[in-house]
Amino acid sequence: MTRIAVFASGNGSNAENLILRLTRGEVVLLLCNNPAAYVLKRAQQAGVPAVLFSREELESPEREHSVLGLLREHRVDLIILAGFLWKIPAHLIRAYPGKIVNIHPALLPKYGGPGMYGDRVHKAVLDHRETSTGITVHIVDELYDHGRVIFQATCKVDPADTPDSLAQKVHELEHMYFPGVIDDYIKQAGL
Repeated sequence: MTRIAVFASGNGSNAENLILRLTRGEVVLLLCNNPAAYVLKRAQQAGVPAVLFSREELESPEREHSVLGLLREHRVDLIILAGFLWKIPAHLIRAYPGKIVNIHPALLPKYGGPGMYGDRVHKAVLDHRETSTGITVHIVDELYDHGRVIFQATCKVDPADTPDSLAQKVHELEHMYFPGVIDDYIKQAGL
């Protein structure tokens, strides 16, 4: 069984969905950079060890309690970003080539990059009068919201949509598809 670490910064419904619905992998560790994030409670309720970490612990592999050290200690095979807002440093990408997957709440390459998360994405979609939006699951590389796309799903943008209503539509796509996409990726990548 593929050993998975999920990185999250907020509410954590996607992280919880992965914990409960993955069939080819098991979430063995949740990593979080936000002490107020509800995802920590979700992990606790699911019996998944959760660890808070600082920017220094993420960016400095030589630190005693580095994120890289935690991943190795838990024998993690695959990293999934589920609402994680910090950029992944190059040393982690080198340590896990092709094994860090992110979900983004838009159809990349549109509406990605630094600062493009949550309602900012949905507002930009509406401001540009897009007729559709959706989700993108991609392999993480050294640029924000870049890397090989492995899956996209779309939904219609209605004239009456607001950032909140659009967020709900996109969230439904995330919950519907994300665990299955990860299961398929594990199989295809031979993890």
